Formats: sequence, structure tokens, C-alpha cells
Amino acid sequence: MSAATGGGQLSAATEIPTPGLHLGTPVDHIGIGKAIRDTITMARRGLLRLKHTPQQLFDVIVIPIVFTVMFANIFGGAIAGSVDAYLPQLVPGVLVSVAITASVVTGVQLREDMDRGVFDRFISLPIARIAPLAGSLIADVVRYLIAAVMSIGVGMILGYRPSSVLGTIAGIILTLFAAFAISWIFALMGVLMSKASAVQGVSMLVLMPLTFTSNIFVPVTTMPSWMRTLADVNPISHLVSSLRSLINDGQVTAHVGWTLIGAVAIIVVVAPITVRAYLRQA
Repeated sequence: MSAATGGGQLSAATEIPTPGLHLGTPVDHIGIGKAIRDTITMARRGLLRLKHTPQQLFDVIVIPIVFTVMFANIFGGAIAGSVDAYLPQLVPGVLVSVAITASVVTGVQLREDMDRGVFDRFISLPIARIAPLAGSLIADVVRYLIAAVMSIGVGMILGYRPSSVLGTIAGIILTLFAAFAISWIFALMGVLMSKASAVQGVSMLVLMPLTFTSNIFVPVTTMPSWMRTLADVNPISHLVSSLRSLINDGQVTAHVGWTLIGAVAIIVVVAPITVRAYLRQA
């Protein structure tokens, strides 16, 4: 649902310039320092894009408001007895749901940019091969941060009170890192699929079962045994449980470790595959 609002809005004629980069011979082997600088430059390009098309932030601003208010009043009394009692369970779940769903936009925008030929010119630039992709994904972290702040902010307006400031900060950082990792999967879809609409459709088809077979909105103890088993191994459940322990209790549990391991594994495995697929497509 959020991906529909994040599609690229700039035409080729109004494409944001990439500061600090000039045409030249492609470089096959460069140092880590230059790779980092190139990635930062491409991330700046992504931030300029957000500045010029602020409607890309619509989903991460509006959806946290709608989800938190709607689900708190629909499920609060039935699940926890009251809205106040349900908020400590709901707010971390909404934070994760909105951030992960917002990462779908990465793949959709990438496919649209490739269709318009925006990424073609990057192949001839003397920059790290991973920089255009990694920079774009890093810029999207700003969207995830806005989603996190909005989710917690709306929850606090409704009466939610995090018990740990440091735990809340740690929970937000963990969510940003996990969403960044997952965005590599959607970036790979964007490279491999021929249409942006296909990227959006398949991404949501994957996310919907993962979201609703997790502990985002309801306790897993209320689920049938077979679904509870799926929820227990669902990576989204681990992330949500991590946030609840960090934000509500200020505690670091095993779920945090599993979330970090999963996020690092996704980046290590999927990022190189995505870059190679991108270079073959370009």
C-alpha cells in the first residue's frame, strides 16, 4: 500500500544532478575509502530527490497515524482489555510494520529509474559499482526514521509511554538497520523484474503473510498451533519482540541477537547478488 505513494516522480528532464561525479572510464578495483565516499555521494542524490518530491514521505507520515489509531481502538479492548493496555504491544508492532512496508518503495523506485535510463550513465562513471544501489538504499533510511518517529509519537499522543529512552533509541536504530537489510531484497526484485507494478505486487504478496503470521497485532498464544509455529520462526516476530523488550522494558533479549544476525546475513548474501544482477541489466 505504501509503495504506491513512493514511485519516482521525476522525469528524465528533471533528474536530480549527482554532485561530485564526472564522466570517465569505469573503475573495476577501487579502495574501500573511495567506495564509501561514492556511496555517500549517491545517498546525497537520494536525499535531494526526497527534497524535490516530498510526496514520497506521504506513506511514512500518514500510515503510522491510521494504523495506530485504528488498530488501538479496534483491537485494544478485545485483546488487552483497554486501549492503554494494548498500546505497549501495538506501537512497536506498527513501527516495524510501517518501516518494513516502506522498504518496498526501494525496489519500485529502482525499477522505474532503470526503465528511464537513470542508472545507465552510472556504469560509465569512475565510481564503486555498489555505490548507486547502496546510496539509494541508505537515503531511504530517512523514510524509515520518519516512520519510526511518527509511530512512537502517535502512540504517545494516545497515552503510550516508553519506559526506556536508551531502549527506545536502540529499538529505532535496530528497526532502521533491519529495514535497510530487507530493502536489498526488494532492490533485487526491482533489478530482476521488468515492471515496477510487478515489483510492488510481488513484494506485497510476500509481506502480507509475513506480517499477519507474526506477533505484530496479536499475541501468538491466540493462534492455532501450526500458525504459532510459523510466527515463532518469523523474522518479523523476532524484530517486534526485540523492540518490545527494548522500548517497553529496556532489556536486550535473544531476539535482538537473532534480528542482527538475520539482517547482516541478508546484506552479505543479497547485496552482492543485487549488484551483479544490476550490472548485467545495465
